[in-house]
Amino acid sequence: MKEARENSASDVPASSFGWMSEVSRYQWLVLLVAWMGWVFDSMDGTLFSLVQKPAITELLGPGANAASVGLFSSVIFCVQLLGWAAGGIAFGVMADYLGRTRALAATILIYSLFTGLSAVAANWWQLALFRFITGLGLGGEWAAGAALVAEVWPNRLRARAGAILQSAAAVGFFLAGLLSRFFSWRAVFVVGAIPAIFVLFIRMIVKEPEAWTAAREKRRAESVLSGKTAFTLRQLFSPLHRRDTVTASALAFVALLALWGGTMWIPAAIREISAPEAAQMSADAAQRFLAERAGNGVMLLNVGSLFGYLLFSLLADRFGRRPAFLFYFIGGAIAFPATFLFSGGIGAVYLLLPVLGFFTLGVTSGFPIYLPELFPTHLRTTGVGFCYNLGRIVTAAGVFITGALVGFFGSSAKAASAVSLIYLPGLLVLLVARETRGHKLV
Repeated sequence: MKEARENSASDVPASSFGWMSEVSRYQWLVLLVAWMGWVFDSMDGTLFSLVQKPAITELLGPGANAASVGLFSSVIFCVQLLGWAAGGIAFGVMADYLGRTRALAATILIYSLFTGLSAVAANWWQLALFRFITGLGLGGEWAAGAALVAEVWPNRLRARAGAILQSAAAVGFFLAGLLSRFFSWRAVFVVGAIPAIFVLFIRMIVKEPEAWTAAREKRRAESVLSGKTAFTLRQLFSPLHRRDTVTASALAFVALLALWGGTMWIPAAIREISAPEAAQMSADAAQRFLAERAGNGVMLLNVGSLFGYLLFSLLADRFGRRPAFLFYFIGGAIAFPATFLFSGGIGAVYLLLPVLGFFTLGVTSGFPIYLPELFPTHLRTTGVGFCYNLGRIVTAAGVFITGALVGFFGSSAKAASAVSLIYLPGLLVLLVARETRGHKLV
């Protein structure tokens, strides 16, 4: 496929639906494949947060109480995030050496199969092991998909493509919430294995980007001449790339800690708020009632996030990448306490959850736009995978701290609101981050 023709277009931001005619059928197909991979990634990655209470309660047995369930839920989620981070870094490097399409297919296969195996866990540590390996695939898929789209789509439309790609997360979260309403915790993990079938489709129709193929040949030629190969992970900390690596990792940490350290407790917070009503019901009815309330909350959160994903690209094209991040960070810092500390009753929480989702989930749309622009083709997925997933490693510790805050405050809602303070140092990081609006990929 000829990508060079489209990528030579002007970098003036697109302003109407006329831009769609500039995109070839193959470019749309590549975006669809990456979008579907991210839908299933988000769905499989979210399932545990929705079923953590019934799953851990069952696996711990008769001695389970609120404190132990909270503790082991945090442990398993931290383990999943660590796997997510390790997979993102490892498969990011792999995608630079072996190809975007190969890495994409391998990671989808991994997270699908081990999500399915989570259904047969007999105790908490088996579930933790399966979620760790699931995380390896979840982290690697995003970097490969983001780089694939950035390298195939026209330069001036990268932000649009990145926002559409990230909107898949809203669909994935919505599907996860829907599954949790109608299936037991083991059944939702079984359904999570279905995306493995999608891998065959990827391998049949998606080719490696021309930009990556050219970078691979250049690397091979340089290796022959010099007699050695420069490792991409090491190059991230060379004087040329060190600033971008550090600032991008810090931005990812801020966004992901608020996302996972805060929003993962939203289902538990909704259950807390709904507990007085559930207390008047039978045990089975109460369980169904609370699951429905939590599932509704996650779906409302993601209705708002869909608008947040799409608006980011418009702001990033109009004002720049850094101002767009600034807007979302400020909004997130306000939305968390407004939703859970200053609202009364489930009705007000439901009303504000789309606003919360707009900012806290919507900001992640900036990363498939911004990160691929910071690094050259020969180390793009290494850079994207490392920066986004180094943030996850630190986030894993933050999630564990959030679990401790639940015990300290005695409330998931208060703990989630406290975590939103992380947006404030994020504003300082933006002061030194590099602006990339209008830059062509190199």
